[in-house]
Amino acid sequence: MTKNRIQILKEKMLSQPRYVSIEQALIITKTYKQHENEPIILKRAYALVNALRELEIGIENEELIVGNRTKGVRYGVVFPESGISWVDREFETIPTRKQDKFLVRDEDIKIFREQIVPYWKGKSLEDVIKQNFGQEISVINKVVKINQTDHAQGHICPNVEKWLQKGVSGLLEDAQNHYENADEDKKNFYQAIIIVMKAVQDFMLRYHDLLIATAKTDEKNRASLIKVADICKNISQRPPQTFHEAVQATWFLFVILHMESNASSFSPGRLDKILYPYYIKDIENNILTKDEALEIIECLWLKFNEIVYLRNQHSAKYFAGFPIGFNIAVGGVDEHGNDFSNDLSELFLSAQEDLGLPQPNLSVRLHEKTNDKLLKHAIRVVAKGSGMPQFFNDKAIIKEMENLGVTHQDAMNYAIVGCVELTTQGNNLGWSDAAMFNMNKVLELTLNHGRCLLTDKQMAPDFGSLSTYKTFADLEIALEQTMNYFVEKMIPCCEAVEKGHIAILPTAFLSSVIDDCMEKGIDVTKGGAKYNLSGIQFIQVANLADSLAVIKQLVFDEQKVSAKVLEEALKNNFANQEILCQKLLNHVPKYGNDIAWVDELGVKWARKFRAKLREFTNYRGGAYHMGMYTVSAHVPMGENLGASADGRLSQTPLADGGMSAVYGRDLNGPTAVLKSVSRLDNNLTTNGGLLNMKFLPEFFQTQTGIDKFANFLRTFVDLEIPHIQFNVVCREDLLKAQKNPEQYSSLTVRVAGYTAYFTELAGELQNEIIARTTYDNV
Repeated sequence: MTKNRIQILKEKMLSQPRYVSIEQALIITKTYKQHENEPIILKRAYALVNALRELEIGIENEELIVGNRTKGVRYGVVFPESGISWVDREFETIPTRKQDKFLVRDEDIKIFREQIVPYWKGKSLEDVIKQNFGQEISVINKVVKINQTDHAQGHICPNVEKWLQKGVSGLLEDAQNHYENADEDKKNFYQAIIIVMKAVQDFMLRYHDLLIATAKTDEKNRASLIKVADICKNISQRPPQTFHEAVQATWFLFVILHMESNASSFSPGRLDKILYPYYIKDIENNILTKDEALEIIECLWLKFNEIVYLRNQHSAKYFAGFPIGFNIAVGGVDEHGNDFSNDLSELFLSAQEDLGLPQPNLSVRLHEKTNDKLLKHAIRVVAKGSGMPQFFNDKAIIKEMENLGVTHQDAMNYAIVGCVELTTQGNNLGWSDAAMFNMNKVLELTLNHGRCLLTDKQMAPDFGSLSTYKTFADLEIALEQTMNYFVEKMIPCCEAVEKGHIAILPTAFLSSVIDDCMEKGIDVTKGGAKYNLSGIQFIQVANLADSLAVIKQLVFDEQKVSAKVLEEALKNNFANQEILCQKLLNHVPKYGNDIAWVDELGVKWARKFRAKLREFTNYRGGAYHMGMYTVSAHVPMGENLGASADGRLSQTPLADGGMSAVYGRDLNGPTAVLKSVSRLDNNLTTNGGLLNMKFLPEFFQTQTGIDKFANFLRTFVDLEIPHIQFNVVCREDLLKAQKNPEQYSSLTVRVAGYTAYFTELAGELQNEIIARTTYDNV
């Protein structure tokens, strides 16, 4: 394999500056003006059509996989249909904000304000939701973060297999056949798909033409440029037939999904399973070698790193480090429950081992019969320190997906989207990032007459305070009442966001690759998918369990701390109460140490939250369910929180991950952490659960270390914990990277369900990652 090609492409990608782009925003605005009186689904389709035909495209001469939604790499795309007001407010500060910076061209700001803002003011998703439901969202925003209010949903795994088997031409033919037989009220849906598919063919042919033109002036790369050009032409006219064609077609699918929706977390799913027929056919016909396949895969991996997402300043703190979420799962069980892996599973791991980049978000599905070869290869890749792969547990996940209403076949074939969100492959709008619910803020309000410790604002009904509750049971009654108060306010906000997406962001192209939408003639945003779920994140079980354990033991059971004294200490952020703070931290056992009664306090409240969610149905007729992952929200949600009874100081981060212990409090080693986490019911994490751990690199330097770690992961499977991931890094290296970021620009770390460049993270998040407990053994 020509390593030089990959090295050249990687260096080119990493050296390019990251800009905000308004190119597509201008095209969308022009299109809407031209089609002012058309139905919204057609306006959206025409906007994508014009983008596919007009956006400036580019290639690198060494590429074997081509395509992007901008000519530049890692550009942040302004998308007026979903959000315009926040861009107007923040445009000048995007290059200097703390998190996820982009360069900005002065002329773009001028054009944006003169040509884009006047048309879209009051019309975008962001504006419509704010006008209709902004007050309700603002009332709960310190407890609940409602997501998808200024961008499309994403968080979906399209039917890649169907896309490859039918090709663009086959999907176009399907839509045309449905159109001929459709009721009048569904014809616009099929017409939208038809016009988009024709433009998709044109988009592929534009790359063919550019590649041919480039080949004329590049003798060194001429053969590969012409080959890729032929591939682009072929897949515009028929389904892919070779491995290289299938990989290129797969990448075009995800480029176009991002062009249509400008959202995060469109994920390929079980790509080792989907692409294998093309791979093995080429291998057996002697038209492909393993080395050539790896080179194509690594070119695809590089492309996954060329797309990032532009968020507003507030959201960037919750989703720090550009977690675009191209999640690929390898391994797991097959449709019969047998161990599944193949050459591609290994080659995908090798690609991550070679490149060490943040994308794709590589996941390995484990089960009781996972073969040693795949498991230990995955461990060797983890030891490289990129934070990947992460691991999911079939034994924990499949049966709970079935309990959620997923068929056995679909559950066996589950995939992951974004960070750790569980989904079915190609037939599910899981809306997995609907909201984040800060249960620790709910506890704060319950302990303080419903008033915020930071602002003294009345945020919830006054059910009492720590000093007025006569028993721990009284406190729990009030806590449940406060939780229910915010859940009941959250659900209408989630519904308002769904209604906004239906009204403003129908997605014809996405609907064509989600099962049942084409057959029903119903857009995916309206409930056309086979499964229609909504996921809410419960944040943060470790701090909650620790705080309740302190209150139960020291205040009520042993009466060693006065309720009034603790109440005042929390109000004053433990000022002049260092001894009390240390008592709270050190005299009561904490979650993550295999102390059953402490762990069960967290489990109890997660169950109550899940039970409350089950009382509601989302706007598409599906169930609400819960997850336990934070992305990077544990930092800003900690900033929204005063001092807490676990000894945590005001506005400091909550525990990372979602199921992880608070850093520094897991004193009994990694196996004790697993035992604590195993007490969480797996139906509490059907939307995804996240367990972070950090190990020293030295542990993996011997075969003994690798073998011990393999046994540790098999214990993880036996304990039926749904997820685990690892940072393998030295504290000293992270501190050096903080001081000299230019020398560590390629250092990647696991944040929470995703990998990011450490030096691109804001200081508060860097410090939290440095502070996490580090293990040197299992």
